[in-house]
Amino acid sequence: MDIKRKYNTTIGGVRKNLKLLYYLRGIMLMATPHWWCSLRARMLLDKAIKREDWNVIDSRARYYMCLANNSTQLPEGSPTLSQNTLRKPRLVNNSVYFFDTFEFTRCFNQKLRWQVKTGDVNVNLAVPSICKSRPVLNPDKGTCNVLLNMDKVRHFTFINDPFPWCDKESKVLFRGDANGKPHRIKFIEMWADNDKCDLKVTDRKSVLSEKWQAKSPLAIYDHLKYRYIMALEGNDVASNLKWVMSSNSIAVMPRPKFETWYMEGQLKPDYHYIEIADDYHDLLERIAYYDAHPKEAEAIIQHAHEWVSQFMDKERETMISLLVMQRYLDATNGITNKTDNK
Repeated sequence: MDIKRKYNTTIGGVRKNLKLLYYLRGIMLMATPHWWCSLRARMLLDKAIKREDWNVIDSRARYYMCLANNSTQLPEGSPTLSQNTLRKPRLVNNSVYFFDTFEFTRCFNQKLRWQVKTGDVNVNLAVPSICKSRPVLNPDKGTCNVLLNMDKVRHFTFINDPFPWCDKESKVLFRGDANGKPHRIKFIEMWADNDKCDLKVTDRKSVLSEKWQAKSPLAIYDHLKYRYIMALEGNDVASNLKWVMSSNSIAVMPRPKFETWYMEGQLKPDYHYIEIADDYHDLLERIAYYDAHPKEAEAIIQHAHEWVSQFMDKERETMISLLVMQRYLDATNGITNKTDNK
């Protein structure tokens, strides 16, 4: 038995988030009285303004919000917060999205109205809506896609990598679903036969050659044996990007086109990750450069860890989420926001 592997995948936490714990926490939140949730939210928002890092809290909340001009009007008959329940008819069918929104909607006046768009949102919406993802923000134009950290049990996984970068195998690794994702299919077809790459798809019914289909899933621990891990966008963002950037491997990808709570649009190419062209033609050239310049590679890993660290303060993350929700509700329900000009 590999003792090191056993330790790191259990006690060391080199694994995906445990959904059972997530759902248990969600059920406990449902049992919490509304008055207590509202009181705690007010206390946290008041505390946020007094924190030394208020500028960071405010800046991130504004980035997630950033409503386009004159985009505060909700459609007539928009649902109220009180309709965000698990009872039928359900406003949010997916239970993960329900718990991730209910955590914050329960903190405000239940008569206030809102809009929510669940799933992989890869277009700019027509009405201001709470959602998980959006096309990368153009601050000059604004957006109707107001970001909240949804589906975080799947997307927001961070790990402690036991392997130094210099001890990893100098190969490019990819495992992922390519079904209905022509850009991923193109990437596999271009590079899967190259000796420098270990690329396979996890589709159950793939259109690709059988030799490029993974026979079984590859655990995060086994990903970490490689220096370079592809973080290719799927329907929206690359779901593995967060844990890759917390590891001692380097994320390799074209410049992001979509973003979530992780603010992928703010990542700096060749500073937080290795950027390759949209058509993938320069993959091996870029990898060869960093193999020849290990200090630059390890600097990217350090910068990636610094980026990840800003999401580790759980209280601050809650404060930012509450602030986003408050400002969204205030803007769309015509209420003056007391924290907006602090």
